[in-house]
Amino acid sequence: MISRRSVALALTLALLSGPACAASGNAVKMFDTDNDGTLDLAEVKKAASALFARLDPDRDGTLDARELRGRLTAKELAAADPDRDGTLTLDEYLAVVEQRFNAANPDKDGTLDAKELNSRAGRALLRLLR
Repeated sequence: MISRRSVALALTLALLSGPACAASGNAVKMFDTDNDGTLDLAEVKKAASALFARLDPDRDGTLDARELRGRLTAKELAAADPDRDGTLTLDEYLAVVEQRFNAANPDKDGTLDAKELNSRAGRALLRLLR
C-alpha cells in the first residue's frame, strides 16, 4: 500500500514541477508493482518486456524501427543492435532499458522516483516503457 507520505510527496512534486513531473509520477504509479513509490530495475524490465510483446505484432521476437515507433533514434537503434541486423531482440531491448535506468539513477540507490524520472535520462527511459 502507498503511504500517505508518498502520496503527499508525489502531489507536491507534481504541483511544483508541472505536467512533466505529473507524468513521471503517473509512470511510478503505473509500473510500481510493490507500491513503494519508486521503480526498481525489475519493475522497469517487467514493464519493458510487456511493451516489447505489444510492439511485436508479427511475433517474430524482434522490433524493427517501424515497430519501435520513434522510441529510439536511428543512431540509438544502431548502437543497441550488436548483431547489426536492424532489429532488437528482447535481450537487446532490455539492455538499452537497463542502460537508461542506470543513467537516470545518479544516486545509485537502485530505485527511481518521480524526480529522477523527470530528468532528461529519466524521460529517455520512459520513452522505452510507453
